Amino acid sequence: MKVVILAGGFGTRLSEETQNLPKPLVNIGERPIIWHIMKTYAAAGLDDFVICCGYKAHMLKSYFVNYFSENYDIKVHLGENRVEFLGGPSERWTVTLVDTGLDTMTGGRIKRIASHVGNEAFCLTYGDGLANVDIKALIAFHRSHGRLVTVTSVPSPGRFGILDIDEQQNVTRFHEKPDNEMGWINGGFFVVEPAAINYIRDDQTSWEREPLEKLARDGALAAFPHRGFWHPMDTLRDQRELEALWKSGAAPWRCW
Repeated sequence: MKVVILAGGFGTRLSEETQNLPKPLVNIGERPIIWHIMKTYAAAGLDDFVICCGYKAHMLKSYFVNYFSENYDIKVHLGENRVEFLGGPSERWTVTLVDTGLDTMTGGRIKRIASHVGNEAFCLTYGDGLANVDIKALIAFHRSHGRLVTVTSVPSPGRFGILDIDEQQNVTRFHEKPDNEMGWINGGFFVVEPAAINYIRDDQTSWEREPLEKLARDGALAAFPHRGFWHPMDTLRDQRELEALWKSGAAPWRCW
């Protein structure tokens, strides 16, 4: 099963970092966040990746083209015009990088890589979020229900206080959102059947809008509930929180 990673957005809410590089290449520790995501899938036995590039696509391509020279010891034989990589690589990934357009929406990016996934189900996620999702259990769940798409559902963040407001716009109560009122949101980490791509109209289609909404109406969308660790990297604060977890030596998403 292939893994498709959406990595083409501008990352405007993390502009402190993304002025100079695409968000998937923003480091957590000494490695880009996309590396952490790929390691999560690889730990489940999935090592064939399709990366949907867009903003600063050349930098993502360069990262993987130069992966061995930047991450492993090398011996350069100048007289023989040959480079020798020392030691066996821990990553044995196949990585297909596709420039899916600068302004293409998420759905359009998926539609553009349809030929790279063929006629088999594939995993799909965003290039800016980490989780300790059980990938094998997610795939098994998808195979068990027969629907076109499975989305990993996560509890909505409970960091916002709730205001109870009367008709005169007076706040009658301020309270934190209890766990049983949190609801569920899209956490990424999808499993998708190729037929679901037919729900995407064109480049300007957002995967999270018309396609998922219609899939839900058609009874073709299932949710895999995940109550464990999940953390998007939308802002500099998010990046610093993930960085601190990694440096602590107890990053919840590390399963390799």
